Amino acid sequence: MNGRLASMGRSALAVARRAAAYGRRRTGAFGELWQRSLQFRVTTSTLALSSAVVFVLGVVLQNQIVERLLDTKERAAIAQLHVAVRTAENELMGDAGQGDTLRNRLSNALKALTSSSVATQDIENSAAAGAFEPVLVAGDPSDTDRDLIYAGPIENVPGGVMSYAENNQVARQYHTQGSTYLVVGAPVTTATRPIQLYLLFPMTTEQNTVATVQNTLLVGSAFLLVLLAVITNMVTRQVVLPVRRAAAAAEGFADGDLDRRLDVTGEDDLAKLALSYNDMAASIQEQIRRLEEFGQLQRRFTSDVSHELRTPLTTVRMAADVLYASREQFPSGLARSSELLVDELDRFESLLRDLLEISRLDAGVEELAAESADIRPVVHRAVEQVKVIAGTTGSEIVLELPEEEVTAEFDTRRVERILRNLLANAVDHGEGHPVRLRLAADAHAVAISVRDYGVGLRQGEAELVFNRFWRADPSRNRRTGGTGLGLAISHEDARLHGGWLEAWGEPGHGSCFRLTLPRVAGDELEHSPIPLPPDPPQTETARQEQREESIGAHASTDVAAAQEDAR
Repeated sequence: MNGRLASMGRSALAVARRAAAYGRRRTGAFGELWQRSLQFRVTTSTLALSSAVVFVLGVVLQNQIVERLLDTKERAAIAQLHVAVRTAENELMGDAGQGDTLRNRLSNALKALTSSSVATQDIENSAAAGAFEPVLVAGDPSDTDRDLIYAGPIENVPGGVMSYAENNQVARQYHTQGSTYLVVGAPVTTATRPIQLYLLFPMTTEQNTVATVQNTLLVGSAFLLVLLAVITNMVTRQVVLPVRRAAAAAEGFADGDLDRRLDVTGEDDLAKLALSYNDMAASIQEQIRRLEEFGQLQRRFTSDVSHELRTPLTTVRMAADVLYASREQFPSGLARSSELLVDELDRFESLLRDLLEISRLDAGVEELAAESADIRPVVHRAVEQVKVIAGTTGSEIVLELPEEEVTAEFDTRRVERILRNLLANAVDHGEGHPVRLRLAADAHAVAISVRDYGVGLRQGEAELVFNRFWRADPSRNRRTGGTGLGLAISHEDARLHGGWLEAWGEPGHGSCFRLTLPRVAGDELEHSPIPLPPDPPQTETARQEQREESIGAHASTDVAAAQEDAR
């Protein structure tokens, strides 16, 4: 028995949960539709306000109709009562008698009241009041035993009306005894004992009239609300549809369809809106065209200048190499000048190569030569290329590479260039602290992070570091002799792979650059195997300890090398 009750309880709980979930879905769908559709909001609001107005008007109209019906009924009933009282007085004139005699006279008077001659004495009031049932009661209010002689259905006469009538007052009251009646009563003057006359008017006709009015109001209100909803929907649609077309045109314009325009019909406000939008779109299209032409001219100028500079640069390089080779024959000042000339020519050639690369990237003529390979050898080659620079600045490059192969489809030359630029940038801004390179991969992506513990980046600079020729501190000298285009080219190389190149930094806690590439060329990235921001920033003590360990390691290496040379 307990198991059955528990099972029933679980079933009821499951049903309640499903009902609650269904209610939440319905509420969520309604809320989403309310937020997204102006037409739905206007139609719903109009329908709600109209329902309130129709409800108030219906209640007021019903009350007015019921009050008018009851007022007409009561006035006609009172008029009919006066006619019936005069008829009863004529029938009961003189000595009314006692006992059975009185009862017989009351019955005869009752028949006279219901005869056609009495009913037609006042045709207008009779028609308004309707049929009635008369009751004659002979009794004395001072009689304590209440020995009444009556004729008619006295059980339908309420006590309150009898009290008023027995005290020579005209009374009226609505009474329900199976059916609803309007009961009116008045005293009848006789020579012997008091007699009261009561007329019971059934309210069936009035109840039917009120029910008909209520049904008519309900049907009419429902039809009116539906009609208002349809009209509001149609009127709102006339306004919403042009707005939707304008929104669709704006979305198409934002997606690159610069020739998208709105149809202008008529001279109303919506036509003026469409005309204004078309003028704005034409103006923006013209500005975009001018900017594209300017960008093309700028890229062509950069490419042409870069190509034109290669010939004189080659000549200058040949002359500089001759001077550099003969520097031992020159005075010290002239020899130093030849060395500086060669260094600056090297930097100028690097800048020229980067400018040519940028111009090709801007022109969209670069192609990705992706092939499946292990990325770890690429990392080692990039480290070897910046190892000399790292040694001069005192920054040790710490590698965190997995033991197994990390294969992916990528362009070896471009990835190596990205890593070389990131490592050179980290060494340049690492303030002599170690630089960590970490490689991680999962089933869908490969990520490489380059972390330094130098000056870091201020807020908002992580989005600027990939701009061309941007420098966080213009007064800071580059140790690596970079051209200012390395990170910009690296960002474009990552984009060609369908990958991400992102930056993070905090002042005093260093910076971290993360390269994320898909393992299969063409796949869309959804996440990176390495988090960004990286591990919590190191404290000054931790960085000092790491710095001392690095210096100790270098010293141990130097001592071992000296001992080996001595042997």
